[in-house]
Amino acid sequence: MQVGFTSTSFRQIKSVSKIVSIARAAGADCIEWGGDIHVKSLADARRVRALCDDAGINISSYGSYYRVGSGSECEWRKICEIAAAMGCGSVRVWLGDKDSEKTSAAEYEMLTADAKKICDEAKKYSLTVCPECHDKTYNNNTDAFLKIARDIDRDNFKTYFQSRYRRLDCDLDRIERTIPFIESVHISYSEQTREQNLKRDPLYIDKLLKKLNECRFDGNLLVEYTYLFSWAGMTKHMVKDIEKIRKKQEEFLCLQS
Repeated sequence: MQVGFTSTSFRQIKSVSKIVSIARAAGADCIEWGGDIHVKSLADARRVRALCDDAGINISSYGSYYRVGSGSECEWRKICEIAAAMGCGSVRVWLGDKDSEKTSAAEYEMLTADAKKICDEAKKYSLTVCPECHDKTYNNNTDAFLKIARDIDRDNFKTYFQSRYRRLDCDLDRIERTIPFIESVHISYSEQTREQNLKRDPLYIDKLLKKLNECRFDGNLLVEYTYLFSWAGMTKHMVKDIEKIRKKQEEFLCLQS
C-alpha cells in the first residue's frame, strides 16, 4: 500500500518542485498530480516525472477532470498521453454529471458507450480508468457503480473510494462490496470535522482504515485537502495526516502478527 497525497491539496502552490519537497518532508510514497493547475501538458508531465524520480517518489495517478459521456476523443487522448508521460498507472475521471437516480436510460447508454471507448483507448497506454466516488455523478452509490462496471465490462475500469463521513454503514459496505475495484482512496483526518459537521466521530477514519486493511486493500491511500486547507497551504497538516495513517497501518500489522 502506498501512502501519498493529491497535488490539488496545494492549489495555491504553483511550484511543482515545492510540492515534491512537501512529499519528501511528509515521507510520502507517491503523489497524484492534478490536471487543473500543476500538470496540463506533456512538458509539465515530463518535468514532474523527473522531479519525482530524483526524489524517489512514485506518481500514483493523474487527476484529470474528464467527464465520461462527453465523447471528447481528442481531449481524452491528450490526457492519456500526459498520464503515460508521467509513468503513472491510472487516470481519475468524473462519471457523468448526474446522480445515478437522475440518469435516464438514454443518458446511461451514452455514459457506458463513452466509458468503453475511453477504457479501450487507455489500454493502449497501459492505463486504468478510475471514476471519482462522488455525488452528482453516476458513481454516487455502491449499487450504481457495480451495475455500470458490469455493463462496461473492461478490466481497466476501476474506482476511487471517498468517504461521505456521515454514514459509516454505507462507507463500510462500499469498501466491502467494491474492494476488488478500488484503485485509490481519498482520505483526510484534517478535514474530518468539516465533512462531518456536528456529528463528528474522531475514530471514523480509523474505522475506515481498519476495514480497508481487513479487506486486504493494496492500492493508494491519498490524503486530499479542499477548501481552507488547500488554499491556506497548511503543509504541517499533511505531515501529521500521513504520520497518523502510517501509525494506524503499523498498529494493524502488529495485531496481525
